[in-house]
Amino acid sequence: MSDVRAEIEALRELVVQARSMPMSASAVVNRQEVLDAIARLESAYASSSSASAAVLADRDSVVAEGESIAIEVVRQAELKRDELVSDTEVFRLATREADAIRVEAVAEAEQLRRDADAYIEQRFANFEHHLERTLGEVRRGIANLTGRSSFEGDATDTAPPAGDVLLSDPEAG
Repeated sequence: MSDVRAEIEALRELVVQARSMPMSASAVVNRQEVLDAIARLESAYASSSSASAAVLADRDSVVAEGESIAIEVVRQAELKRDELVSDTEVFRLATREADAIRVEAVAEAEQLRRDADAYIEQRFANFEHHLERTLGEVRRGIANLTGRSSFEGDATDTAPPAGDVLLSDPEAG
């Protein structure tokens, strides 16, 4: 997820460092640099999604391992109980202990499941927020370009060089 944040920050820095257009809130950025930054962002997102899937897969294996351990503990307790069947107090104690261990293992497995779900949900929410902000900036840039192109039919010295894209600074108004 830090790669995604870093790429979003790099894209933002690219726009911040862009040459300002005279008497305008707009800036000139190199189209290829922006497209490269977006490609890196997409790649970082794919890595982050893979990492989230790995966390989910790991969560299931941890839960399965906990359940397996709990089953083995119960099995061992039942064997011990059978050995000590002649002494009823020992039998009752073993049964209580096995039940307590099973309850504890189930509770721990549930807590692991909840923690993993909360972690993944938080990561996806953060990523969604960053993508929405970036998408909003891109849409505003496109809208500004679309609106500007209808008024620039006779512009001469303010046109950006070939290969550059004109973006409006959303904070400048």
